[in-house]
Amino acid sequence: MAGRAWPGRLHLYSHPPHGCLRGERRMALRLAIIEDNADLLDELLAWLGYRGFEVWGTRSAEAFWRQLHSHPVDIVLVDIGLPGEDGFSVLNYLHELGHYGLVVVSARGQQQDKLQALSLGADAYLIKPVNFAHLAETLTALGARLRQDRPAAPPAEAIGTPPAVSPGSWRLQEDKLISPDARTLELTQQEYRLVELLMRNRNEVCSKLDLHACLFSHESEPDLHRIDVVVSRLRHKARQQGIHLPVRAIFGKGLAFIS
Repeated sequence: MAGRAWPGRLHLYSHPPHGCLRGERRMALRLAIIEDNADLLDELLAWLGYRGFEVWGTRSAEAFWRQLHSHPVDIVLVDIGLPGEDGFSVLNYLHELGHYGLVVVSARGQQQDKLQALSLGADAYLIKPVNFAHLAETLTALGARLRQDRPAAPPAEAIGTPPAVSPGSWRLQEDKLISPDARTLELTQQEYRLVELLMRNRNEVCSKLDLHACLFSHESEPDLHRIDVVVSRLRHKARQQGIHLPVRAIFGKGLAFIS
């Protein structure tokens, strides 16, 4: 059994594929699990490792982003009700990257939650308590389809994944944001101010209300949607340059620059 899964810590588990001898190992599917329940995470790591998957897990989305660079995966198992950044946000961004199989394992059984997850790119939605054998079959089938339909998940360097970023490696210079691999992103005045505020409070959540007060102080009535527009435009511009911004939306709280 894997050790107790503490928050923010990476937990790896692998085992020869079920029915194979060591030395006969076939290519294993690479999985990541984001599950805040420590006991369930331990059980999933042990079971899926025994079934031949190369698997690791974390208890928060923030820890997942930090580990993804050094431990690339094919499929991500996501719980919806996560602390901090929720599962819907994780699904949305991973789906935009277009390289991952996405499976939701959640206690939320309402049709609305399922439809939202599927609309954000989930390939399967399983309701807790999940049958582990059925989960393994779902993952195997999804892995086979991914290998036929899509390339494997690229090295994280190719997508600028945030976990590789060490503190202080992103730099603001004049009207530009410079990434750790020296890529340059031109910023408007609003975009620069937003990134500056987030970087000044690196790894901390900044409320949209506070960000709005700094960016649009002339407005008497705050329209928080304007912050979303600036962030969306900035992310789109960054993707066109092959840069991933480590700016994460923390559901119900605000934005954070995670590095």
